[in-house]
Formats: sequence, C-alpha cells, structure tokens
Amino acid sequence: RSIANVVRTGTAGYRKLVTSGGVVSGWASETGARTETATPVFNEVVPPSGELYANPAASQAMLDDAQFDVEGWLAGEIAREFAAAEGVAFVNGDGTNKPKGFLTYTATNEADSVRAFGSLQYVASGVSGAFAATGPDKLIDLVQSLRAPYRQGACFVMNSATLAVIRKMKTGDGAFIWQPSLAAGQPATLLGYPVVEAEDMPDIAAGSLSIAFGNFQAGYVISERSETSILRDPFSNKPFVHFYAVKRIGGGVANSEAIKLMKFAAS
Repeated sequence: RSIANVVRTGTAGYRKLVTSGGVVSGWASETGARTETATPVFNEVVPPSGELYANPAASQAMLDDAQFDVEGWLAGEIAREFAAAEGVAFVNGDGTNKPKGFLTYTATNEADSVRAFGSLQYVASGVSGAFAATGPDKLIDLVQSLRAPYRQGACFVMNSATLAVIRKMKTGDGAFIWQPSLAAGQPATLLGYPVVEAEDMPDIAAGSLSIAFGNFQAGYVISERSETSILRDPFSNKPFVHFYAVKRIGGGVANSEAIKLMKFAAS
C-alpha cells in the first residue's frame, strides 16, 4: 500500500483505461504525402475487488467488567489484521472476491514490445532455486529490464529471507552491493534503489518469483470505496456484542511494463 497508487472510488467498481503502444510518427519532405499513422489501442483495467471483514464478539459482562478499553483494543487488532490481509492479497491474491496480486499474473521472459498486454516480464536468475555465481549481474539485468521512465521512483520488493541472501553479496573487489542507510529516515539501498520488505513474497525456491522491481506507483493500483467502518451490534446474538468491521477494496496491475520479476530458474 505504501508504494502503490491508492485511489478512492465513489462507486462499487473502479475502471481505468490504459493505452498499449504510442502514436506512430514518420518523416516526410516539405511537399511529400502523409499517410495515416497508427493510433494507440485502449485497454480497460478493472481491478478485482471484494469486502474485507471481521466480526469479533465479546460478552456484555466482559465489556462492563474489563479494566481496559476493550472496544479500542479490538479496533486496533482489526486494523492490524486488515493490514496483514491486504498485504497478502496485493501480492498473492487470486482476484476472486479479493484484489489480484501482482505475482498471480502471467509471467514471461518476453520484452515489452512483444509481450501480451497484462503479463509481466521476468528475468531468470540463471540457476534453479538460487542465484548464479554472477548474482549481482543478474540484479543489474533486472534493473535495466525496466524502461528508464519507470526507474525514477522504482524499488525492490522481497521478503527478509531473500534480503538476507542479497545482503551477503559482494562485488569483485569485496564491497557489499547492499548499502545501509547513513541517515535517519532514509532507506537502505540496493544498486541505488530502496528495498521494501514484504513477508508475503515467496522464499527463494525452484521457479519462484521471489524478487520484484518496479515503479509500483505506476504499475499497481489499489481502489477503496471508503475507510473501514465498524458497526457495534448488541442485538443480534445476545448476550454477546459483535463488532462488525468491513472495508471494500480492490487491486490489480495497471501497467505491466512498470513491474519486473526475478524468477529463480535457469531460463
């Protein structure tokens, strides 16, 4: 959520038109004929959505006798659970009554110019389930596979186990490719780009897509109808008081050129 494009919608659904291919141009002499050029093709992106809910209950006697703010504590627990559930969906969600995670889209090694709309490009690590001996070189290939307009504001996304492997990598002269932050509030960098730790990313394994690099502000859109609403219901199931929390949220890849993946495979 912190790196994606979050939009507030006024209706139940959210739709976005994106173009594939730009306007084609050509050269001509001063009086030469000008033939018709191709026009961009519009594609509609509809991020799958669903309702994220929680419905915990507490007895009225517990609420009366507790020596702390039970309702406030439940609200905090719900918020933390919603944040964790969102994180799982934005990475691995199947799109059925929930957001579609960017790792569930079709992944291919084809370049932007030939890849089908909506599929993501991956760069192979060179070895199944591990980095090749030239691991840093493969990370550079991953960075350079992203077109220059998207590299401004791009970042790496991986879990802590994958990050632990990368932090041990060194260049030929013994320098670590990982650069820790030297100032408060500034992120550590890998090849000059910040790293976001997402524990929902898979560990390194044969064929896994364990590293993502891209401009998620351009590549992934999160649509939400409103903030979390909480309904206090003391009537439906006496003597219990239910705290029904619900949030309508969706998510999906908006620009498949803006996100690249590393696949731990030979090719």
